[in-house]
Amino acid sequence: MSFNIHPLQDSDGSIRNSKKRGIHSTTLAAWGFAMPLIVYLAVFYVTPLIQNIFMSLHRFTRRTFVTGDAPWSGIQVYQEVLGNPKFWTILVQTLLFVVLSIIFQYSLGLALAVFFNQNFRLSAVLRGAFLVPWLLPPMISGTIWQWMMDADTGVINKVIGFFGGSPIWWLQADHSLWSVIIANIWLGIPFNMVILYSGLQNINQDLYEAASLDGCNYWQRFWKITFPLLKPVTMITLLLGFVYTLKTVDIIWIMTKGTGTSRTLATWAYEMAFGKGTSATIRYSEASVVGTILIAIALIFAFAYLRAQGSERSKQ
Repeated sequence: MSFNIHPLQDSDGSIRNSKKRGIHSTTLAAWGFAMPLIVYLAVFYVTPLIQNIFMSLHRFTRRTFVTGDAPWSGIQVYQEVLGNPKFWTILVQTLLFVVLSIIFQYSLGLALAVFFNQNFRLSAVLRGAFLVPWLLPPMISGTIWQWMMDADTGVINKVIGFFGGSPIWWLQADHSLWSVIIANIWLGIPFNMVILYSGLQNINQDLYEAASLDGCNYWQRFWKITFPLLKPVTMITLLLGFVYTLKTVDIIWIMTKGTGTSRTLATWAYEMAFGKGTSATIRYSEASVVGTILIAIALIFAFAYLRAQGSERSKQ
């Protein structure tokens, strides 16, 4: 008959084995949950990005795109695009379109979010009505604004004429940028309102009551409590708005076909890739270069956001 004189050692070993099995099963479960997301990102983000960079480094035409024998060009296409005098003009127009759209979308969205946060009668109904522009397909929104801004029959010029003003050629080259900015602001306000409204709902109301007892008026409460506590929500709202506005093509193309001052980097890339008509010259490589530049601009803004977020956490 044999006796186990080291029961504690066996117990410790079984505990270690059970811990290892637990860690192993947890790791497998984590990979199981993460794998669909990894596959999705690889198929719909990483693969198109690699293909875009590949096309920007080769000379693609209609024929070589089909045959797949596009010659290597290196950075030559990049030099051609950056050396094109149109590029810098279009870059400035893009920045104007993005910056002005974001400023007014955020400001008006914040004002509406604060307004609806008062919880008055019919606030839910009106809040839902303000979501209509966000729910409409861009094709319908662009068509509506194109009709309203028509120089001859548009309702906007009718109103201007009623007050004695001269009609404005909204959709022509000189004014087309301001036209698409106005339409894009209208489209983006509901998104900003919803995100900022959800942020306002998470602010502790006791802070406002304490500030009121200390004698703070409405504007003091807004600048000392509301605005600072909305900063995390504001940063993500601005980031998403920047990326979305930077790549906007649909409403610009529907309203102006990206002509004149309304031509942005995104519409320029679309024009080079698909042209305007069957006889247009297709330049896939140049379009890929512009697409790569757009991705680089978005990544720079995203990294700036992450860095600002990290510095905020380090201060806390």
